[in-house]
Amino acid sequence: MTGPDTAHPSRTLAQFAATLQAGDVPAPVLRRTEDLFLDWMASVLAGKGARAVESLAKFWLSQGPSTGPSEVLIHRSTSSPLVAAAINAAASHVAEQDDVHNGSVFHPAAVVFPPALAVAQALGKSGRELLVAAVAGYEVGIRVGEFLGRSHYKVFHTTGTAGSVAAAAAVGRLLGLSPDTMLHAFGSAGTQGAGLWEFLRDAADSKQLHTAHAASTGLTAAYLAADGFTGAQHILEGPQGMAAGMSTDADPSRLTQGLGNRWATAETSFKYHASCRHTHPAADALVVLMDQHRLAASDIAQVTAQVHQGAIDVLGPVTHPQTVHQAKFSMGTVLALAALHRHAGLGVFDSDYRNPAVLDFCSRVTMALDAEVDSAYPARWIGKVQVLTQDGRTLYARVDEPKGDPGNTLSRPELEAKALSLAAYRGGASAHEMQQIIQRVWSLEQATTVDGWLPAQT
Repeated sequence: MTGPDTAHPSRTLAQFAATLQAGDVPAPVLRRTEDLFLDWMASVLAGKGARAVESLAKFWLSQGPSTGPSEVLIHRSTSSPLVAAAINAAASHVAEQDDVHNGSVFHPAAVVFPPALAVAQALGKSGRELLVAAVAGYEVGIRVGEFLGRSHYKVFHTTGTAGSVAAAAAVGRLLGLSPDTMLHAFGSAGTQGAGLWEFLRDAADSKQLHTAHAASTGLTAAYLAADGFTGAQHILEGPQGMAAGMSTDADPSRLTQGLGNRWATAETSFKYHASCRHTHPAADALVVLMDQHRLAASDIAQVTAQVHQGAIDVLGPVTHPQTVHQAKFSMGTVLALAALHRHAGLGVFDSDYRNPAVLDFCSRVTMALDAEVDSAYPARWIGKVQVLTQDGRTLYARVDEPKGDPGNTLSRPELEAKALSLAAYRGGASAHEMQQIIQRVWSLEQATTVDGWLPAQT
């Protein structure tokens, strides 16, 4: 692999994605990619039956063939790669349990694995080829997210914007695009990158649309490039490219920094709580404090979550959540559930987000910008809380790595337990079926094919 072209980082990134081989990827990174794949598939199954997901599925299925080579996991049916990628991407992002990369504030799995699996099934690719394509997508998408910076994330949902390019990288690798052709795929994907945070103010369904759109546009861009369709050559860093229109603090060096040596895929975090990742550090810190001081929720008069600006930007507009999904973006709701249950899990959101005890606790939660937390973000997501007790004490707690971060990661047994819980949440798969999936994933690199994950609906 040639050295980075600092004058044309988009080309260097395309060269990396197009030429990546299994032998280039360290074995621990491939194992982590298997972990990420299992976590993603279980998140897809947890999206089964969600109204917004089924609405998107209804549309996409009306536009595509009723059968095909690629699995629509939530329906146990098949269709074209484009249709399957879009539906699986929408489903994987609604339970708020899919992975996240801290430094880019980007959810790679939701936009990389859906098109990669759909295309791998259509082309008869092996498990190893799927894993390599996924690594290409993760490495590209994470670097694009880091490049676009904090100013981008304030307005744009990075998973929707950088996600289009990540999806193109993964699919382009499976299609065997040359470096030049991969660059054209990036150009076509980047020009379609989209996703705005405004939806949170209205409890709108747009977040699932963002991932469906990114997965489908990235796939489309790669296939078009394979057919000779051209795209902008400097779509990321050009004078009228993504950064020019979507960022004020873009850093082109982030696109190629450590490329081929630093494996950003392995830096990706798993979600422990079923909520926006910005709530996790404070939730973990609150649980630590309550355990240390043996407090019940009723002992707490007030909680101040000391946060970074990104948390305020995303969570601040959500003051009185109207839906389960919007509640996952309410710091007050998440901290209330953590205080009452020690874990803001899937089931308690559904059952308790409007519970009077939750609403009461929520009214006692505020967020405050903390200089230390903000300066560490997004590379580190420190959790700090200040609690005023009913008997007048002021207590503090912090966590330096929330549960699920690389230094405090989920073990494979914990990932298996999480997968079983996600599969059971909406009946996406039985415990027996999920156990079979788990065993397949742990030997994915040796698999000759990647089709047939779930039996057809009878």
